[in-house]
Amino acid sequence: MAELTALESLLEMGFDKNRAEKAVAETGNQGIEQAMDWLMEHENDPDIDEPYVPPVGNVLGEEADSQTNTEQEATEGTAHGDNIENMETSKRPMTEEEKREQVKRLEELMRVKQAERRERERAEEVEREKQRRRQGQELQQIRQKIQDDDMKKLAEQRRREKMEDKMARQRVKDKIARDREERAQKFGSGAASSAAASTQPTLPSPSSPTGQGPPPTKKEYDQSRIQVRLLDGSTITTVFKAQEPLAAVRVYIQMNSNTPEGEDFTLLSPYPRQVYTELDMEKPLKELGLVPSAVLVVTKK
Repeated sequence: MAELTALESLLEMGFDKNRAEKAVAETGNQGIEQAMDWLMEHENDPDIDEPYVPPVGNVLGEEADSQTNTEQEATEGTAHGDNIENMETSKRPMTEEEKREQVKRLEELMRVKQAERRERERAEEVEREKQRRRQGQELQQIRQKIQDDDMKKLAEQRRREKMEDKMARQRVKDKIARDREERAQKFGSGAASSAAASTQPTLPSPSSPTGQGPPPTKKEYDQSRIQVRLLDGSTITTVFKAQEPLAAVRVYIQMNSNTPEGEDFTLLSPYPRQVYTELDMEKPLKELGLVPSAVLVVTKK
Protein backbone atom coordinates (compact mmCIF):
# COMPACT_ATOMS: atom_id res chain seq x y z
CA MET A 1 0.00 0.00 0.00
CA ALA A 2 1.31 3.43 -0.88
CA GLU A 3 2.22 5.69 2.05
CA LEU A 4 1.50 9.38 2.48
CA THR A 5 4.48 11.67 2.97
CA ALA A 6 5.05 13.21 6.42
CA LEU A 7 3.70 16.55 5.26
CA GLU A 8 0.61 14.99 3.67
CA SER A 9 -0.04 12.92 6.80
CA LEU A 10 0.11 15.98 9.03
CA LEU A 11 -2.25 17.87 6.75
CA GLU A 12 -4.67 14.92 6.68
CA MET A 13 -4.63 14.88 10.47
CA GLY A 14 -5.74 18.50 10.53
CA PHE A 15 -2.51 20.30 11.42
CA ASP A 16 -2.02 23.82 10.11
CA LYS A 17 0.01 23.82 6.90
CA ASN A 18 2.52 26.36 8.20
CA ARG A 19 3.11 24.31 11.36
CA ALA A 20 3.29 21.07 9.40
CA GLU A 21 5.89 22.48 7.01
CA LYS A 22 7.97 23.73 9.95
CA ALA A 23 7.80 20.36 11.70
CA VAL A 24 8.90 18.45 8.59
CA ALA A 25 11.70 20.89 7.86
CA GLU A 26 12.98 21.09 11.47
CA THR A 27 13.12 17.30 11.78
CA GLY A 28 14.92 16.90 8.44
CA ASN A 29 11.95 15.11 6.89
CA GLN A 30 12.83 11.97 8.89
CA GLY A 31 9.28 10.73 9.28
CA ILE A 32 5.85 11.41 10.68
CA GLU A 33 6.70 10.41 14.27
CA GLN A 34 9.59 12.87 14.54
CA ALA A 35 7.42 15.60 13.03
CA MET A 36 4.60 14.93 15.52
CA ASP A 37 7.06 14.96 18.43
CA TRP A 38 8.39 18.32 17.29
CA LEU A 39 4.90 19.78 17.01
CA MET A 40 3.93 18.64 20.50
CA GLU A 41 7.14 20.04 22.01
CA HIS A 42 6.91 23.41 20.24
CA GLU A 43 3.16 23.99 20.11
CA ASN A 44 3.46 26.80 22.67
CA ASP A 45 6.41 28.56 21.02
CA PRO A 46 5.64 32.26 20.39
CA ASP A 47 6.84 32.03 16.77
CA ILE A 48 5.16 28.75 15.91
CA ASP A 49 2.64 30.45 13.58
CA GLU A 50 5.06 32.76 11.85
CA PRO A 51 5.18 32.13 8.07
CA TYR A 52 7.64 29.42 7.18
CA VAL A 53 10.13 30.17 4.40
CA PRO A 54 11.75 26.94 3.16
CA PRO A 55 15.48 27.08 2.37
CA VAL A 56 16.57 27.04 -1.22
CA GLY A 57 16.77 23.49 -2.57
CA ASN A 58 14.63 22.00 0.19
CA VAL A 59 11.67 19.94 -1.02
CA LEU A 60 8.98 19.29 1.59
CA GLY A 61 6.97 16.12 1.46
CA GLU A 62 9.81 13.85 0.30
CA GLU A 63 13.45 13.32 1.16
CA ALA A 64 16.26 14.31 -1.17
CA ASP A 65 17.89 10.96 -0.59
CA SER A 66 14.64 9.26 -1.48
CA GLN A 67 14.56 11.16 -4.74
CA THR A 68 18.11 10.13 -5.55
CA ASN A 69 17.41 6.53 -4.62
CA THR A 70 14.27 6.55 -6.74
CA GLU A 71 16.17 7.92 -9.73
CA GLN A 72 18.87 5.28 -9.30
CA GLU A 73 16.29 2.53 -9.00
CA ALA A 74 14.53 3.84 -12.09
CA THR A 75 17.83 3.83 -14.01
CA GLU A 76 18.68 0.35 -12.86
CA GLY A 77 15.12 -0.78 -13.47
CA THR A 78 15.50 -0.08 -17.17
CA ALA A 79 17.34 -3.37 -17.42
CA HIS A 80 14.90 -5.16 -15.12
CA GLY A 81 11.26 -5.06 -16.06
CA ASP A 82 10.11 -6.55 -12.79
CA ASN A 83 11.66 -3.69 -10.77
CA ILE A 84 10.01 -1.10 -12.99
CA GLU A 85 6.68 -2.76 -12.49
CA ASN A 86 7.14 -2.82 -8.69
CA MET A 87 8.20 0.84 -8.65
CA GLU A 88 5.17 1.89 -10.61
CA THR A 89 2.97 -0.11 -8.29
CA SER A 90 4.49 1.62 -5.21
CA LYS A 91 3.91 5.05 -6.74
CA ARG A 92 0.31 4.53 -7.63
CA PRO A 93 -2.06 7.05 -5.97
CA MET A 94 -3.60 6.05 -2.61
CA THR A 95 -7.28 5.40 -2.46
CA GLU A 96 -9.46 7.31 -0.04
CA GLU A 97 -9.83 4.19 2.06
CA GLU A 98 -6.08 3.82 2.31
CA LYS A 99 -5.69 7.47 3.24
CA ARG A 100 -8.29 7.17 5.98
CA GLU A 101 -6.62 4.04 7.30
CA GLN A 102 -3.22 5.68 7.43
CA VAL A 103 -4.60 8.84 9.04
CA LYS A 104 -6.36 6.65 11.61
CA ARG A 105 -3.10 4.93 12.48
CA LEU A 106 -1.32 8.27 12.76
CA GLU A 107 -4.04 9.73 14.97
CA GLU A 108 -3.80 6.73 17.26
CA LEU A 109 -0.04 7.20 17.40
CA MET A 110 -0.63 10.88 18.15
CA ARG A 111 -2.95 10.00 21.08
CA VAL A 112 -0.39 7.57 22.47
CA LYS A 113 2.36 10.18 22.27
CA GLN A 114 0.14 12.80 23.88
CA ALA A 115 -0.68 10.39 26.71
CA GLU A 116 3.02 9.67 27.18
CA ARG A 117 3.76 13.36 27.20
CA ARG A 118 1.06 14.05 29.81
CA GLU A 119 2.40 11.24 31.96
CA ARG A 120 5.92 12.59 31.62
CA GLU A 121 4.75 16.09 32.56
CA ARG A 122 2.91 14.72 35.62
CA ALA A 123 6.03 12.87 36.70
CA GLU A 124 8.09 16.03 36.26
CA GLU A 125 5.54 18.03 38.25
CA VAL A 126 5.63 15.45 41.07
CA GLU A 127 9.42 15.62 41.09
CA ARG A 128 9.34 19.43 41.18
CA GLU A 129 6.92 19.31 44.12
CA LYS A 130 9.20 16.89 45.97
CA GLN A 131 12.15 19.17 45.30
CA ARG A 132 10.17 22.19 46.53
CA ARG A 133 9.23 20.35 49.74
CA ARG A 134 12.82 19.25 50.32
CA GLN A 135 13.98 22.84 49.89
CA GLY A 136 11.26 24.02 52.28
CA GLN A 137 12.32 21.47 54.91
CA GLU A 138 15.97 22.44 54.53
CA LEU A 139 15.06 26.12 54.88
CA GLN A 140 13.00 25.35 58.00
CA GLN A 141 15.92 23.41 59.48
CA ILE A 142 18.27 26.32 58.80
CA ARG A 143 15.83 28.75 60.45
CA GLN A 144 15.44 26.44 63.46
CA LYS A 145 19.21 26.15 63.82
CA ILE A 146 19.61 29.93 63.70
CA GLN A 147 16.87 30.30 66.34
CA ASP A 148 18.51 27.66 68.57
CA ASP A 149 21.88 29.38 68.23
CA ASP A 150 20.31 32.73 69.17
CA MET A 151 18.66 31.17 72.24
CA LYS A 152 21.98 29.63 73.30
CA LYS A 153 23.74 32.97 72.92
CA LEU A 154 21.02 34.72 74.94
CA ALA A 155 21.19 32.09 77.69
CA GLU A 156 24.98 32.37 77.82
CA GLN A 157 24.75 36.17 78.01
CA ARG A 158 22.24 35.97 80.88
CA ARG A 159 24.46 33.46 82.69
CA ARG A 160 27.43 35.81 82.38
CA GLU A 161 25.36 38.74 83.63
CA LYS A 162 24.21 36.76 86.68
CA MET A 163 27.76 35.67 87.38
CA GLU A 164 29.02 39.25 87.14
CA ASP A 165 26.21 40.44 89.42
CA LYS A 166 27.03 37.70 91.92
CA MET A 167 30.69 38.66 91.87
CA ALA A 168 29.77 42.32 92.37
CA ARG A 169 27.62 41.42 95.39
CA GLN A 170 30.46 39.33 96.80
CA ARG A 171 32.84 42.25 96.41
CA VAL A 172 30.41 44.46 98.36
CA LYS A 173 30.16 41.82 101.10
CA ASP A 174 33.92 41.52 101.28
CA LYS A 175 34.31 45.29 101.50
CA ILE A 176 31.72 45.53 104.29
CA ALA A 177 33.49 42.74 106.17
CA ARG A 178 36.86 44.47 105.81
CA ASP A 179 35.39 47.78 106.92
CA ARG A 180 33.85 46.14 109.98
CA GLU A 181 37.10 44.45 110.85
CA GLU A 182 39.10 47.68 110.46
CA ARG A 183 36.61 49.62 112.60
CA ALA A 184 36.59 46.87 115.20
CA GLN A 185 40.38 46.94 115.42
CA LYS A 186 40.44 50.73 115.51
CA PHE A 187 37.78 51.24 118.12
CA GLY A 188 38.77 48.12 120.02
CA SER A 189 42.23 49.53 120.77
CA GLY A 190 40.65 52.81 121.89
CA ALA A 191 38.30 50.95 124.19
CA ALA A 192 41.25 49.01 125.66
CA SER A 193 43.15 52.23 126.49
CA SER A 194 40.01 53.70 128.03
CA ALA A 195 39.64 50.60 130.17
CA ALA A 196 43.28 50.87 131.32
CA ALA A 197 42.82 54.49 132.23
CA SER A 198 39.71 53.66 134.21
CA THR A 199 41.67 51.22 136.40
CA GLN A 200 43.83 54.03 137.82
CA PRO A 201 42.61 55.38 141.21
CA THR A 202 40.74 58.65 141.09
CA LEU A 203 41.89 61.23 143.57
CA PRO A 204 39.25 63.47 145.09
CA SER A 205 39.33 67.06 143.97
CA PRO A 206 40.44 69.50 146.64
CA SER A 207 37.56 71.77 145.87
CA SER A 208 35.02 68.98 146.10
CA PRO A 209 33.09 68.64 149.34
CA THR A 210 34.30 65.87 151.60
CA GLY A 211 32.51 62.55 150.94
CA GLN A 212 31.00 63.61 147.54
CA GLY A 213 31.56 60.97 144.73
CA PRO A 214 32.46 61.66 141.02
CA PRO A 215 29.67 62.87 138.68
CA PRO A 216 27.89 60.09 136.70
CA THR A 217 29.24 59.45 133.17
CA LYS A 218 27.13 58.83 130.04
CA LYS A 219 27.38 55.26 128.69
CA GLU A 220 28.98 54.93 125.32
CA TYR A 221 27.45 52.37 122.92
CA ASP A 222 29.57 50.82 120.19
CA GLN A 223 26.74 48.86 118.54
CA SER A 224 23.30 49.63 117.14
CA ARG A 225 20.37 47.26 116.79
CA ILE A 226 18.50 48.22 113.61
CA GLN A 227 15.00 46.96 112.79
CA VAL A 228 13.90 47.52 109.19
CA ARG A 229 10.27 47.45 108.05
CA LEU A 230 10.08 46.31 104.39
CA LEU A 231 7.63 47.25 101.63
CA ASP A 232 5.43 44.18 102.24
CA GLY A 233 5.15 44.88 105.99
CA SER A 234 7.67 42.24 107.12
CA THR A 235 10.69 43.18 109.24
CA ILE A 236 14.34 42.20 109.45
CA THR A 237 16.66 42.96 112.36
CA THR A 238 20.45 42.95 112.71
CA VAL A 239 23.24 44.62 114.67
CA PHE A 240 25.78 47.07 113.20
CA LYS A 241 28.80 48.85 114.58
CA ALA A 242 28.02 52.34 115.75
CA GLN A 243 30.61 53.80 113.39
CA GLU A 244 29.36 51.95 110.31
CA PRO A 245 27.79 54.17 107.65
CA LEU A 246 24.09 54.09 106.83
CA ALA A 247 25.12 52.67 103.40
CA ALA A 248 25.96 49.38 105.15
CA VAL A 249 22.34 49.14 106.30
CA ARG A 250 21.16 49.84 102.74
CA VAL A 251 23.38 47.07 101.28
CA TYR A 252 22.15 44.67 103.96
CA ILE A 253 18.54 45.41 102.97
CA GLN A 254 19.31 44.86 99.28
CA MET A 255 20.88 41.48 99.98
CA ASN A 256 18.43 40.14 102.58
CA SER A 257 15.01 41.49 101.61
CA ASN A 258 12.47 40.66 98.94
CA THR A 259 12.87 44.04 97.29
CA PRO A 260 12.83 43.54 93.47
CA GLU A 261 16.31 43.60 91.99
CA GLY A 262 17.16 46.96 90.48
CA GLU A 263 14.28 48.79 92.24
CA ASP A 264 15.50 51.88 94.12
CA PHE A 265 14.14 52.75 97.56
CA THR A 266 14.45 55.34 100.34
CA LEU A 267 15.06 54.90 104.08
CA LEU A 268 13.28 56.99 106.69
CA SER A 269 12.98 57.14 110.43
CA PRO A 270 9.35 57.38 111.64
CA TYR A 271 9.93 58.91 115.14
CA PRO A 272 10.94 61.62 114.66
CA ARG A 273 10.27 61.45 110.95
CA GLN A 274 13.39 61.94 108.89
CA VAL A 275 14.06 60.95 105.28
CA TYR A 276 17.69 60.01 104.67
CA THR A 277 19.37 61.35 101.54
CA GLU A 278 22.37 60.16 99.54
CA LEU A 279 24.61 62.40 101.65
CA ASP A 280 23.40 60.67 104.82
CA MET A 281 24.50 57.28 103.45
CA GLU A 282 28.17 58.05 104.24
CA LYS A 283 27.49 59.23 107.80
CA PRO A 284 27.99 56.84 110.77
CA LEU A 285 24.92 55.47 112.54
CA LYS A 286 26.02 57.18 115.72
CA GLU A 287 26.11 60.58 114.07
CA LEU A 288 22.60 60.05 112.67
CA GLY A 289 21.21 59.25 116.13
CA LEU A 290 20.55 55.57 115.33
CA VAL A 291 22.50 54.19 118.34
CA PRO A 292 21.90 52.07 120.41
CA SER A 293 18.75 51.03 118.47
CA ALA A 294 16.47 52.37 115.79
CA VAL A 295 13.59 51.53 113.49
CA LEU A 296 13.88 52.31 109.77
CA VAL A 297 11.16 52.08 107.12
CA VAL A 298 11.72 51.20 103.47
CA THR A 299 9.65 53.29 101.00
CA LYS A 300 9.58 53.42 97.22
CA LYS A 301 11.66 56.18 95.74
